[in-house]
Amino acid sequence: MILKKLLLLQAIVLLFLVSETFSQTTKEAIEIDDLLSLKTVANPRVSPDGKWIAFTVREIDIVKDKNDTRIWMISAKGGEPIPMTGKGYTANSPRWSPDNKYLSFIASRDGGKAQVWTLNRMGGEAEQLTKIKQGVSDYEWSPDGKKLLMLLRDPKPEDLTKDKEDDKKPKPYVIDRLQFKRDYVGYLDRYRTHLYTFTPGDSTATQITFGDFDASSPAWSPDGSSIAFVSNRTEEPDGNTNSDIWIVPAINPGKEKSPFQVTKNENADSAPSWSPDGKYITYTTVTDGDAIWYATEKLAVISASGEEPKILTKELDRNVRNPEFSADGKSIFFILEEQGSTMLASVNPSGGNITRYAKGETTVDDFSVAGGVTAALVGNLLEPSEIYTLQKDNFIKLTNINKEFLEDIKNPSIEKISFKSEDGTDVEGFVVKPVDFDKSKKYPAIVWIHGGPVAQYEHSFHATAQLFAANGYVTLLINPRGSSGYGQEFSQAIFADWGNLDFQDIMAGVDHVIKEGYVDPEKLGVGGWSYGGVLTNHVITKTNRFKGAISGASEALYRTNYGHDHYQLLWEKELGLPWENAEAWERISPFNDVDKITTPTLWIGGSDDWNVPIINSEQMYQAMKRLGVETQLIVYPGEFHGISRPSFVKDRYERYLNWFDTYVK
Repeated sequence: MILKKLLLLQAIVLLFLVSETFSQTTKEAIEIDDLLSLKTVANPRVSPDGKWIAFTVREIDIVKDKNDTRIWMISAKGGEPIPMTGKGYTANSPRWSPDNKYLSFIASRDGGKAQVWTLNRMGGEAEQLTKIKQGVSDYEWSPDGKKLLMLLRDPKPEDLTKDKEDDKKPKPYVIDRLQFKRDYVGYLDRYRTHLYTFTPGDSTATQITFGDFDASSPAWSPDGSSIAFVSNRTEEPDGNTNSDIWIVPAINPGKEKSPFQVTKNENADSAPSWSPDGKYITYTTVTDGDAIWYATEKLAVISASGEEPKILTKELDRNVRNPEFSADGKSIFFILEEQGSTMLASVNPSGGNITRYAKGETTVDDFSVAGGVTAALVGNLLEPSEIYTLQKDNFIKLTNINKEFLEDIKNPSIEKISFKSEDGTDVEGFVVKPVDFDKSKKYPAIVWIHGGPVAQYEHSFHATAQLFAANGYVTLLINPRGSSGYGQEFSQAIFADWGNLDFQDIMAGVDHVIKEGYVDPEKLGVGGWSYGGVLTNHVITKTNRFKGAISGASEALYRTNYGHDHYQLLWEKELGLPWENAEAWERISPFNDVDKITTPTLWIGGSDDWNVPIINSEQMYQAMKRLGVETQLIVYPGEFHGISRPSFVKDRYERYLNWFDTYVK
């Protein structure tokens, strides 16, 4: 009997080992369809009592060729997440009513305008709370839960008629603004975004800001009597970046009473958040306006009466965002960008004792604090972002929305690297090695350059690099000069000098991995999107070391973009007026060196992109075609700077692989 039991036990153990071995060997390298199955978690919101966390999950419906976003919630103690909205429509902007009873959101249902809807947390169907004819852009509950603060765009005449067909009729664009275009928006007119308050049950909302100015980032004062917001109310708002913090009474101030100006900095102030006692406002500020987007964004605090502000991170040469007072008012939480990471940090209101929480190889994209609970959106190099809670300086994972995806794929090995550029500058980045990497082999390599240029590669999941790794490529994700996260001097080094020092940094990174011995120097590819495409253009006009290139949504002949993209002000600040300082514009335009390109190049972008218009890719394609260099142009109809239609996303991934497989491998 004992022998039989031992034999049975051995059989069970053997079966378990075989099962484990089988489950491990069934993992496969990631494929394009896997990437399309990825779900994107975002917008964490802790309930006022700290018991629940609402968040959004966006997923792709490849059959219907669209993206859907749903609201979910999970207990702050953990457990299974609960879907709060149904499939078939998109719901965003989850907010809790102050009494914890309702979870609200913005949704467009049955083809209507975006409205605020509410759900009883205990269950039941969503109920439409607003019926705003032009639709709702954003909203927040008042502290007592009796009103909503809403961002509404001025209604157009067709918004106010009952004739729905009239809304679809094309109308002429009437343009008289200095800044007259915006990607994803189109031509800009004089219809402005203003603040309104709304009492549930009423049929109309009450407008509380007026004039030919836009309002954004509104925040209720703790007692509900006032609202802080951001606006550029200078004589010519399109001619500068001078946004300020303003305060307006929450009870109908009327057109006669102007908002009170809190900050008077001539550069950008934004993201206001009140102290619990209502005496102070924390916000982000730019103190060096001449540096435009290369400037380090600082954290500041100012009294609500508008006295002299205090810069809390004056000595911290790193960007900050999303400031929020703690419940006791003794700390200000914010997100800190630092050398390939973004982390949750805090500082006391006097500017001392900067604390970094849960430091490590992670990226914190967003956070929410309420009811004694801090929830954060946290990701890393091998996992897309999920909802975590901060407990004793450790992030504890709550959701696992992409569990099935992660269980089925093989992970590449990823390491952070540091090397010196041509002039001795220290540069960092990441190397994503092929799945089943063998250090004795030499692999083809792709340099994939980030956009911005003021951005950085971080300890976060990078889908494109994962796909390249699954297909046998080493991928370099380098943070060259121009990148953020390394201080203003590092970022501003490319001011009016694109494609010089950042080019040197890219090439130094390539040489670094070649010296490591696992990259084939005869099989190199380069590419990127937005500024990643711009720098790609500089790379292929300066060197013939790359066998294939992909330039996504890039710029080529910069003067062509003036008045055609939405960067007129930034162009002027960085390069001067194109008819007065033509040499500066021409000197750094890759199009002027197009005859030096020998690298087969794929040009790609969206037809409606007014961030980086497709005309750039068209001109480069035309020139290369005329010169007889291998090239192709792909234009996605109806797409803006980012490609969103699922079938186009899939197509783009396929073209990436096909192009590099053809010319690099």
